[in-house]
Amino acid sequence: MHDPRFEKLADVLVRYSTRIRAGDLVRLSGSPVARPLLVALYRAVIRAGGHPLVQMAPDECAEIKLEEAGEDQLRFEDPIELYMVERIDASIGIWGQDNTKSLSGTDPKRQAIVSQARKKYLDRFLQRASQGELRWVGTQLPCHSAAQDAQMSLAAYERFVYQAGLLDMADPAAAWGEISRRQQKVADYLNAVEEIRFITPQGTDVTLGVAGRRWINCDGHENFPDGEVFTGPIEDATDGVVHYSFPAVHGGREVDGIRLTFQAGRVVDASAAKGEEFLFAMLDQDAGARILGEIALGTNYAIRQYTKNTLFDEKIGGTFHAAVGAAYPETGGKNQSGLHWDMVCDLREGGKVFADGKLIAENGRFLDPDWPQP
Repeated sequence: MHDPRFEKLADVLVRYSTRIRAGDLVRLSGSPVARPLLVALYRAVIRAGGHPLVQMAPDECAEIKLEEAGEDQLRFEDPIELYMVERIDASIGIWGQDNTKSLSGTDPKRQAIVSQARKKYLDRFLQRASQGELRWVGTQLPCHSAAQDAQMSLAAYERFVYQAGLLDMADPAAAWGEISRRQQKVADYLNAVEEIRFITPQGTDVTLGVAGRRWINCDGHENFPDGEVFTGPIEDATDGVVHYSFPAVHGGREVDGIRLTFQAGRVVDASAAKGEEFLFAMLDQDAGARILGEIALGTNYAIRQYTKNTLFDEKIGGTFHAAVGAAYPETGGKNQSGLHWDMVCDLREGGKVFADGKLIAENGRFLDPDWPQP
């Protein structure tokens, strides 16, 4: 059934998020379940004067590769992908599949090999994006599998997704403009900070060096919905412990009860109540996988609940998230890895955030009223 909200979302992604111009080569990617939104995006790119290139692969392909491929096939660096990342001007990715758990039974070591095989592609993608040569955005298609993960009906999940993106408003782009203004105040303040510390009653107490690093205002131009400010912490200046509040999902695998201990920037101890073997396989895949590539504050107060979807969970207003692995070069972060795995810690029940020793947020709320608020 045709959903007119697809056209509204496609219009925001093309005109606001990626700012498609005449002549742009635009990759549109997603699984077959995303077909209606891909069609709407194709039309929007055509109307903007761009050249849409559609990549649509069945979900089963990834499972077949992980289950049946030889090691040389797992390590294969796709030359077509490497060529494409040099040529496209923009990339719009749609996340959505029939079964979000389809890869949960595969060998985590094989998943780590595939992750490493994509490292050259990921490095170049991030490099071109940081230099302003490649615009990109990813968004979630409201679909049955994602709704089931969130323990919602499809109709309720659709409302959740569209409200999180402010698509229920008459002019979503203008609304994101106001969010951008408030978030920029946070970024501007943190750009002058040398150290940030997070404490929760649940056992998190971690300090990160951020001197000289650039904080980025995420306002709907790379993830949609958005709502965070982030940077790449100094690679050898993270110390302390983080007890992550929610299960972390990566590569179709769910890991719960994660506890990471950092010393001089590296994870020196790790544990999980569920999925510990997968956690270790990811952390041990290369030299950079045990170093934080990102630290961020979630600022989207339209997102209030955990849904087992990182796109939304890392944006929950009143949380912070930290990603082990690759840093975004535009922050000044230098860490390289085939991994980039975001994990979320809730600050809304007694959490505190300190910047150079000054309390800037408590119980998930910023103390400055002109910063993002519930």
